[in-house]
Amino acid sequence: MLSFLLLGLSTLIGIVLGLGPGSSSSILSKSGYVLPQFDPNPSERLQEVAVNHAGFLYGPSLIGNSSYFPGGALGRQRVGSDIVAFQENAAFINQSIHDESGAVRERILKAGGFSNLSSYELLYKDVWERSNPIGIAPGYFTNYTQDLHFSMERLSVNPFSTHRLRPGDALPFVPDDATVSKISGASLDSLHRSGRLFLASHSYQARYKLQTGRFAAACDAYFYIHPKTNDFLPLAIKTNVGSNLTYTPLDSDTDWLFAKMMFNSNDFLHSQIFHLANSHAVAEIVYLAALRTLSARHPVRAFLDRIMYQSYAIRPVGNQTLFNPGGFFDQTAAVDQTAVLNFVDQFYPTVAGQFRGNYFVESLESRGLLNCRYGPKLKNFPFAEDASLIINSLRRFVATFVTTYYSSPSFLKDDTEIQNWVVEANTEAKVIDFPPAPLSNTRTLIDILTQMAYLTGVNHHLLNSNAPSYITGLLPFHPSAFFKPLPTSKGVEDITPWLADLEHAMSQVTLQLRFQRPQLPAEHGELVDMFSEGAFNNGTYLPSSVKTAARRFRDDMTRIGTRMDTKGFDDDGLSQGMPYVWKVLDPRKIPYFLSV
Repeated sequence: MLSFLLLGLSTLIGIVLGLGPGSSSSILSKSGYVLPQFDPNPSERLQEVAVNHAGFLYGPSLIGNSSYFPGGALGRQRVGSDIVAFQENAAFINQSIHDESGAVRERILKAGGFSNLSSYELLYKDVWERSNPIGIAPGYFTNYTQDLHFSMERLSVNPFSTHRLRPGDALPFVPDDATVSKISGASLDSLHRSGRLFLASHSYQARYKLQTGRFAAACDAYFYIHPKTNDFLPLAIKTNVGSNLTYTPLDSDTDWLFAKMMFNSNDFLHSQIFHLANSHAVAEIVYLAALRTLSARHPVRAFLDRIMYQSYAIRPVGNQTLFNPGGFFDQTAAVDQTAVLNFVDQFYPTVAGQFRGNYFVESLESRGLLNCRYGPKLKNFPFAEDASLIINSLRRFVATFVTTYYSSPSFLKDDTEIQNWVVEANTEAKVIDFPPAPLSNTRTLIDILTQMAYLTGVNHHLLNSNAPSYITGLLPFHPSAFFKPLPTSKGVEDITPWLADLEHAMSQVTLQLRFQRPQLPAEHGELVDMFSEGAFNNGTYLPSSVKTAARRFRDDMTRIGTRMDTKGFDDDGLSQGMPYVWKVLDPRKIPYFLSV
């Protein structure tokens, strides 16, 4: 009897862990995926779920106080297998960086180092052919000093740190009204009351511990919609450190550029850690609740298994090599790794960790960036323009997937596993703002799965993956740190002495390159292949409607990517209203999973 149970347990563990590309099981191959109420082997399935529930446990969070991390025997096995997959995926980029960095370093040394801001182009131009075949954003080095370049990064590069101020909101600082009127043609009060005033606040970063010899501000910045042109432009930046200077476009070109760099340094820190708390921590805990409650035969489990490939590698690897004392983060940032923990502790429970609150449309509406009722529409919103195309296609596929398996409303009601998953997410897993139990309509399930695919296939790559090396973290405009005390008065004539030397610059560049996976298109690991043939590889049978929807999704992603190929500058020297070309969300060049 004991040997029979052990054999059964071994078989079930094989099913539970059969998550990666290419895996299969004889049980699943008989009939594909099936809801529990229609499973021909209900007792076997119940035993499998019991093994799942006992083997995947809730362990302590990693990298700050966010979501639980997998514990238990099966949890540890899953983490180990994910780390192996991560290391295999990272091998190409690590070797490429090693092979190419020497020539870049030698080139800069021959040029005499960084003598001015323009010389930082040596870090990027005509190099990193294997490590960064996508290259950098066209227009960056010719146009980064423009105000429109700076402001439009808030609507493309990192749209999560900016919100529109409501007419009744308190203002964190009040620039001189004559200055505001001269810049914008309107008073500060008028901009505020008309819903044209925006804020991005990084004042919380003043609490973070600076490393020895590193310096940073903690900027608040106002942006506004111009009353006549409707352009989205910067208005003022307050540093919140030292002499607490307030800069505006009326300052000297150098002082104003320095202020924008100080803000960008803060915003870059925000984007990188926000992505950890907003995509990784949220998707991981929802999936962990599913691993504990859904059989590997369940179609929703199959969906999640696909998009959560190697997902549990990132936090342990980051804990050991990126955010550990003296790790890659400490080698590049102004603040030390304790700032990462503090950021996660603050933002996960309040903003980043919300599930429904971070649905694509709901998140943008809540911050007044989309469908605003108290101010004018943004003239251009590149992130929303590009992401909405992908999300609409994701939702179409998910809707077909869900309604195929739940063709009757009673099927959802009678699905004990899916109902237990929702209960688990709201209770033991402590997912923030998850839809409540019971799950009574397929629309809510479509919302959940669409959001999970958005987190893994879009949201993550907006802030990470190719983005830092394409534009988000490019020097000299986006420094990870400054290396002299920040000015206590205006009148700076040259910013270069505050910026990274060769060693620190190479550390910043190579760290950002490590987030890329340039070999994935050849391995069918990009978003375009999220649901391609073989994606749901634990079952040989899929309904024809799902296969058709998967082909349509791939066609949609290919079409979106082809459209991005055509992006360029118009007669005004702008692309989507920006003085740079932004192609970060090309579905053919971003992973379908939480890659780094």
